[in-house]
Amino acid sequence: MSTTVPFGTRLHAAVAERGPLCVGIDPHAALLESWGLGDDLAGLERFALGAVEAVAPHASVIKPQSAFYERFGSRGVAVLERVVAESRAAGALVLLDVKRGDIGSTSQAYADAYLDPTSPLAVDAITASPFLGFGSLDPMVRTAQRHGGGVFVLALTSNPEGAQVQHAVAADGRTVAGTVLDSLRDLNAAEVAAEAPTGSFGAVVGATIGESAEDLDIAGPLLAPGYGAQGGTLEDVRRIFGAAARHVLPSSSRDVLRLGPDVAAMRDAVLRANDELAALR
Repeated sequence: MSTTVPFGTRLHAAVAERGPLCVGIDPHAALLESWGLGDDLAGLERFALGAVEAVAPHASVIKPQSAFYERFGSRGVAVLERVVAESRAAGALVLLDVKRGDIGSTSQAYADAYLDPTSPLAVDAITASPFLGFGSLDPMVRTAQRHGGGVFVLALTSNPEGAQVQHAVAADGRTVAGTVLDSLRDLNAAEVAAEAPTGSFGAVVGATIGESAEDLDIAGPLLAPGYGAQGGTLEDVRRIFGAAARHVLPSSSRDVLRLGPDVAAMRDAVLRANDELAALR
Protein backbone atom coordinates (compact mmCIF):
# COMPACT_ATOMS: atom_id res chain seq x y z
CA MET A 1 0.00 0.00 0.00
CA SER A 2 2.24 2.77 -1.24
CA THR A 3 0.00 5.75 -1.85
CA THR A 4 -0.43 9.31 -0.70
CA VAL A 5 -4.08 9.38 -1.79
CA PRO A 6 -6.07 9.53 1.47
CA PHE A 7 -7.95 6.40 2.46
CA GLY A 8 -11.23 8.30 2.59
CA THR A 9 -10.86 9.32 -1.05
CA ARG A 10 -10.04 5.77 -2.12
CA LEU A 11 -12.92 4.39 -0.08
CA HIS A 12 -15.36 6.86 -1.63
CA ALA A 13 -14.31 5.72 -5.12
CA ALA A 14 -14.54 2.03 -4.22
CA VAL A 15 -18.04 2.40 -2.75
CA ALA A 16 -19.19 4.40 -5.78
CA GLU A 17 -17.99 1.59 -8.05
CA ARG A 18 -18.99 -1.50 -6.04
CA GLY A 19 -21.36 -0.48 -3.25
CA PRO A 20 -20.91 -0.05 0.51
CA LEU A 21 -21.05 -3.66 1.77
CA CYS A 22 -18.05 -4.65 3.88
CA VAL A 23 -17.55 -8.42 3.95
CA GLY A 24 -15.89 -9.98 6.98
CA ILE A 25 -13.78 -13.07 6.34
CA ASP A 26 -13.87 -14.62 9.78
CA PRO A 27 -12.88 -18.32 9.91
CA HIS A 28 -15.00 -19.42 12.87
CA ALA A 29 -14.67 -23.12 13.65
CA ALA A 30 -18.43 -23.52 13.02
CA LEU A 31 -18.13 -21.98 9.55
CA LEU A 32 -15.21 -24.23 8.67
CA GLU A 33 -17.33 -27.20 9.71
CA SER A 34 -20.29 -25.97 7.63
CA TRP A 35 -18.00 -25.94 4.59
CA GLY A 36 -16.99 -29.53 5.33
CA LEU A 37 -13.53 -28.46 6.46
CA GLY A 38 -11.46 -29.32 9.49
CA ASP A 39 -10.64 -26.73 12.13
CA ASP A 40 -6.99 -26.83 11.16
CA LEU A 41 -4.51 -24.95 9.00
CA ALA A 42 -5.58 -26.69 5.78
CA GLY A 43 -9.21 -25.88 6.49
CA LEU A 44 -8.35 -22.27 7.29
CA GLU A 45 -6.49 -21.84 4.02
CA ARG A 46 -9.22 -23.37 1.86
CA PHE A 47 -11.93 -21.39 3.61
CA ALA A 48 -10.21 -18.01 3.62
CA LEU A 49 -8.88 -18.12 0.07
CA GLY A 50 -12.16 -19.57 -1.25
CA ALA A 51 -14.01 -16.67 0.34
CA VAL A 52 -11.56 -14.17 -1.16
CA GLU A 53 -12.05 -15.69 -4.62
CA ALA A 54 -15.82 -15.31 -4.28
CA VAL A 55 -16.20 -11.86 -2.74
CA ALA A 56 -13.07 -9.74 -3.19
CA PRO A 57 -13.72 -8.93 -6.87
CA HIS A 58 -17.18 -7.59 -5.96
CA ALA A 59 -17.01 -5.99 -2.48
CA SER A 60 -15.52 -2.56 -1.87
CA VAL A 61 -14.07 -3.60 1.52
CA ILE A 62 -12.86 -6.94 2.86
CA LYS A 63 -12.51 -7.17 6.66
CA PRO A 64 -10.55 -10.16 7.99
CA GLN A 65 -10.70 -10.62 11.77
CA SER A 66 -7.08 -11.16 12.72
CA ALA A 67 -7.73 -13.34 15.79
CA PHE A 68 -9.23 -16.17 13.73
CA TYR A 69 -5.94 -16.44 11.83
CA GLU A 70 -3.65 -15.82 14.80
CA ARG A 71 -5.10 -18.83 16.62
CA PHE A 72 -3.21 -21.05 14.15
CA GLY A 73 0.11 -19.38 14.95
CA SER A 74 2.64 -18.12 12.44
CA ARG A 75 1.26 -20.25 9.61
CA GLY A 76 -2.20 -18.82 10.21
CA VAL A 77 -0.76 -15.31 9.99
CA ALA A 78 0.86 -16.34 6.70
CA VAL A 79 -2.63 -17.22 5.42
CA LEU A 80 -3.82 -13.79 6.58
CA GLU A 81 -1.02 -12.20 4.56
CA ARG A 82 -2.31 -14.03 1.47
CA VAL A 83 -5.89 -12.93 2.20
CA VAL A 84 -4.71 -9.33 2.35
CA ALA A 85 -2.61 -9.57 -0.82
CA GLU A 86 -5.19 -11.44 -2.90
CA SER A 87 -8.08 -9.22 -1.77
CA ARG A 88 -6.18 -6.09 -2.75
CA ALA A 89 -5.13 -7.67 -6.05
CA ALA A 90 -8.85 -8.23 -6.77
CA GLY A 91 -9.50 -4.51 -6.29
CA ALA A 92 -10.94 -4.52 -2.76
CA LEU A 93 -9.73 -2.35 0.09
CA VAL A 94 -8.68 -4.31 3.17
CA LEU A 95 -9.77 -3.25 6.65
CA LEU A 96 -7.97 -5.45 9.17
CA ASP A 97 -10.07 -6.00 12.28
CA VAL A 98 -7.46 -5.98 15.04
CA LYS A 99 -8.92 -3.48 17.56
CA ARG A 100 -5.44 -2.51 18.75
CA GLY A 101 -4.97 0.07 21.47
CA ASP A 102 -1.88 0.90 23.51
CA ILE A 103 0.41 3.80 24.34
CA GLY A 104 3.68 5.29 23.14
CA SER A 105 6.15 3.08 21.33
CA THR A 106 3.80 0.08 21.44
CA SER A 107 1.06 2.03 19.70
CA GLN A 108 3.64 3.05 17.09
CA ALA A 109 4.68 -0.58 16.66
CA TYR A 110 1.07 -1.53 15.92
CA ALA A 111 0.91 1.32 13.41
CA ASP A 112 4.11 0.13 11.74
CA ALA A 113 2.83 -3.44 11.58
CA TYR A 114 -0.40 -2.61 9.77
CA LEU A 115 -0.16 0.85 8.20
CA ASP A 116 3.44 1.10 6.98
CA PRO A 117 3.58 -0.14 3.37
CA THR A 118 6.92 -1.87 3.98
CA SER A 119 5.28 -4.32 6.42
CA PRO A 120 4.19 -7.76 5.17
CA LEU A 121 0.84 -7.17 6.91
CA ALA A 122 0.24 -3.66 5.52
CA VAL A 123 -3.45 -2.99 4.88
CA ASP A 124 -5.61 -0.04 3.86
CA ALA A 125 -7.13 0.52 7.30
CA ILE A 126 -7.42 -1.00 10.77
CA THR A 127 -9.82 -1.00 13.69
CA ALA A 128 -8.58 0.49 16.96
CA SER A 129 -9.70 0.88 20.57
CA PRO A 130 -9.62 4.42 22.08
CA PHE A 131 -10.27 3.42 25.67
CA LEU A 132 -6.76 4.26 26.88
CA GLY A 133 -7.63 7.80 25.79
CA PHE A 134 -8.11 8.97 22.23
CA GLY A 135 -4.64 10.54 22.26
CA SER A 136 -3.11 7.09 22.70
CA LEU A 137 -4.03 6.48 19.04
CA ASP A 138 -1.88 9.40 17.80
CA PRO A 139 0.87 7.12 16.40
CA MET A 140 -1.72 5.20 14.38
CA VAL A 141 -3.34 8.43 13.19
CA ARG A 142 -0.02 9.98 12.14
CA THR A 143 1.11 6.81 10.36
CA ALA A 144 -2.21 6.55 8.53
CA GLN A 145 -1.97 10.18 7.44
CA ARG A 146 1.60 9.67 6.22
CA HIS A 147 0.79 6.60 4.12
CA GLY A 148 -2.79 7.19 2.97
CA GLY A 149 -4.31 4.73 5.44
CA GLY A 150 -7.42 4.75 7.59
CA VAL A 151 -8.35 4.01 11.20
CA PHE A 152 -11.81 2.94 12.39
CA VAL A 153 -12.22 3.65 16.09
CA LEU A 154 -14.64 1.87 18.42
CA ALA A 155 -17.40 4.28 19.45
CA LEU A 156 -20.82 2.64 19.98
CA THR A 157 -20.63 -1.13 19.82
CA SER A 158 -23.57 -3.52 20.04
CA ASN A 159 -22.27 -5.74 22.85
CA PRO A 160 -24.16 -5.02 26.09
CA GLU A 161 -20.94 -4.68 28.10
CA GLY A 162 -19.83 -1.76 25.94
CA ALA A 163 -22.37 0.64 27.44
CA GLN A 164 -20.54 0.61 30.80
CA VAL A 165 -17.68 2.54 29.20
CA GLN A 166 -19.15 4.09 26.05
CA HIS A 167 -22.19 5.67 27.70
CA ALA A 168 -20.27 6.93 30.74
CA VAL A 169 -20.40 10.72 31.10
CA ALA A 170 -17.16 12.71 31.32
CA ALA A 171 -16.62 15.83 33.40
CA ASP A 172 -17.56 18.08 30.47
CA GLY A 173 -20.96 16.42 30.16
CA ARG A 174 -20.18 14.46 27.00
CA THR A 175 -20.37 10.70 26.89
CA VAL A 176 -17.19 8.74 26.22
CA ALA A 177 -18.65 7.75 22.85
CA GLY A 178 -19.38 11.40 22.16
CA THR A 179 -15.78 12.40 22.83
CA VAL A 180 -14.59 9.69 20.41
CA LEU A 181 -16.97 10.89 17.70
CA ASP A 182 -15.94 14.53 18.25
CA SER A 183 -12.26 13.59 17.95
CA LEU A 184 -12.89 11.76 14.70
CA ARG A 185 -14.90 14.70 13.35
CA ASP A 186 -11.95 17.00 14.10
CA LEU A 187 -9.50 14.68 12.32
CA ASN A 188 -11.70 14.46 9.24
CA ALA A 189 -12.31 18.21 9.04
CA ALA A 190 -8.88 18.90 7.54
CA GLU A 191 -9.36 16.39 4.71
CA VAL A 192 -12.87 17.57 3.93
CA ALA A 193 -11.68 21.20 3.99
CA ALA A 194 -9.13 20.18 1.33
CA GLU A 195 -12.09 19.02 -0.79
CA ALA A 196 -11.73 15.29 -0.12
CA PRO A 197 -15.13 13.58 -0.52
CA THR A 198 -14.88 12.09 2.96
CA GLY A 199 -12.35 11.78 5.77
CA SER A 200 -10.14 8.78 6.46
CA PHE A 201 -10.98 8.28 10.14
CA GLY A 202 -14.07 6.25 10.86
CA ALA A 203 -16.18 5.16 13.79
CA VAL A 204 -17.41 1.67 14.60
CA VAL A 205 -21.12 1.89 15.42
CA GLY A 206 -23.15 -1.31 15.64
CA ALA A 207 -26.05 -1.81 13.25
CA THR A 208 -28.08 -3.23 16.15
CA ILE A 209 -27.50 -0.58 18.85
CA GLY A 210 -31.12 0.58 18.82
CA GLU A 211 -31.37 4.32 19.39
CA SER A 212 -28.57 6.83 19.91
CA ALA A 213 -28.66 10.51 20.79
CA GLU A 214 -25.09 11.02 19.53
CA ASP A 215 -24.26 13.02 16.41
CA LEU A 216 -23.00 10.31 14.07
CA ASP A 217 -22.12 12.57 11.17
CA ILE A 218 -18.34 12.68 11.54
CA ALA A 219 -17.59 13.59 7.89
CA GLY A 220 -16.00 10.16 7.62
CA PRO A 221 -16.91 6.49 7.24
CA LEU A 222 -19.05 4.57 9.71
CA LEU A 223 -18.45 0.84 10.01
CA ALA A 224 -21.68 -0.87 11.09
CA PRO A 225 -21.11 -4.49 12.15
CA GLY A 226 -24.16 -6.69 12.64
CA TYR A 227 -25.85 -6.23 9.28
CA GLY A 228 -27.66 -9.31 8.02
CA ALA A 229 -27.40 -12.51 10.05
CA GLN A 230 -26.92 -10.63 13.34
CA GLY A 231 -30.19 -8.77 12.84
CA GLY A 232 -29.27 -5.39 11.36
CA THR A 233 -31.44 -4.28 8.44
CA LEU A 234 -31.50 -1.48 5.89
CA GLU A 235 -34.20 0.24 7.93
CA ASP A 236 -32.04 -0.02 11.06
CA VAL A 237 -29.19 1.72 9.24
CA ARG A 238 -31.51 4.50 8.12
CA ARG A 239 -33.01 4.91 11.60
CA ILE A 240 -29.74 4.84 13.55
CA PHE A 241 -27.59 6.94 11.24
CA GLY A 242 -30.10 9.34 9.70
CA ALA A 243 -28.44 11.77 7.29
CA ALA A 244 -25.07 10.10 7.95
CA ALA A 245 -26.34 6.81 6.45
CA ARG A 246 -24.65 7.73 3.17
CA HIS A 247 -21.29 7.21 4.93
CA VAL A 248 -22.16 3.81 6.40
CA LEU A 249 -20.33 0.58 5.54
CA PRO A 250 -22.70 -2.17 6.70
CA SER A 251 -20.57 -5.17 7.60
CA SER A 252 -21.65 -8.78 7.19
CA SER A 253 -19.79 -12.06 7.49
CA ARG A 254 -22.04 -15.03 8.18
CA ASP A 255 -24.80 -13.96 5.77
CA VAL A 256 -22.32 -14.36 2.93
CA LEU A 257 -19.90 -17.04 4.17
CA ARG A 258 -22.60 -19.52 5.23
CA LEU A 259 -23.30 -19.99 1.51
CA GLY A 260 -19.83 -21.40 0.89
CA PRO A 261 -18.01 -23.18 -0.46
CA ASP A 262 -20.29 -22.25 -3.38
CA VAL A 263 -18.38 -19.37 -4.99
CA ALA A 264 -21.30 -18.25 -7.17
CA ALA A 265 -23.71 -18.17 -4.21
CA MET A 266 -21.35 -16.03 -2.12
CA ARG A 267 -20.73 -13.71 -5.05
CA ASP A 268 -24.45 -13.30 -5.68
CA ALA A 269 -25.09 -12.55 -1.99
CA VAL A 270 -22.62 -9.66 -2.15
CA LEU A 271 -24.17 -8.31 -5.35
CA ARG A 272 -27.71 -8.55 -3.91
CA ALA A 273 -26.70 -6.79 -0.71
CA ASN A 274 -25.05 -3.96 -2.61
CA ASP A 275 -28.13 -3.58 -4.78
CA GLU A 276 -30.24 -3.25 -1.60
CA LEU A 277 -27.81 -0.85 0.03
CA ALA A 278 -27.76 1.44 -3.00
CA ALA A 279 -30.79 3.09 -1.40
CA LEU A 280 -28.46 4.64 1.20
CA ARG A 281 -26.58 6.74 -1.38
